[in-house]
Amino acid sequence: MLNYKAYCLDLDGTVYRGKTPIKEAVDFVHYLQSNGIEPFFVTNNSSMTQKQLQEKIAKMDIHVEVDHIISSSIAAANYIEEHFPKKSVFMIGEIGLQDALAAKQVVRTEAIADVVVMGIDRAINYEKLSTACLSIRAGAAFISTNSDHAFPDERGLVPGNGAFTKLVEYSTGVEPIYMGKPEAFMLEFIQEKYGYKKEEMIMIGDNYSTDILTGIHMGIHTAHVNSGVNRTEEVQMKLSQPTYCLESLHDWIK
Repeated sequence: MLNYKAYCLDLDGTVYRGKTPIKEAVDFVHYLQSNGIEPFFVTNNSSMTQKQLQEKIAKMDIHVEVDHIISSSIAAANYIEEHFPKKSVFMIGEIGLQDALAAKQVVRTEAIADVVVMGIDRAINYEKLSTACLSIRAGAAFISTNSDHAFPDERGLVPGNGAFTKLVEYSTGVEPIYMGKPEAFMLEFIQEKYGYKKEEMIMIGDNYSTDILTGIHMGIHTAHVNSGVNRTEEVQMKLSQPTYCLESLHDWIK
């Protein structure tokens, strides 16, 4: 299947599960690269830098340029640079978001700020949440990297960034602007930077509510793979259908 120029793949549940690569996805990436196509990787993970994500998938025998890895942190930093240049920013987050903001020379503060941006922060505390709420009540723009309410670790499902974002939203009464899937900001960034037409792009993933819907919102083709969050039979019951439903990405290696 070589009908597209920009293959945009989700990571967790599509390319790997935790630290374990999904062989069919690795083989598909190699297939694309052997045909001169360099895929993109689109993830809601805001905690890791592009370099860290690049190193993680390199250990799985996937070798790509760092610019082909787009995270919700990158989308947030781009959005702040475009819409709030020179404004002070209060950040809740980890190294992935910190690195993305620094790359755009965003001015950060620990005091009341013009912009609040939230990513997953496993050292979150009452003081950070208070500063975020006070800033937003004073008129700060409210941005969140993603709306994921939970994510898996070795213990099971633990609170995601969306859960903490909802706490701040509930306290302030202000809805955030979400950067991650199912919003289309990351796909729009790829399209604008590389000049693709929508018909040249496809979003591939295992999660209907994030991966497939972000492609639908973008107006591009989508492919659901039966390797993670949603099974094919669940997806086939949805009102808006993906363009393709695949058992695995081996289905597209001819």
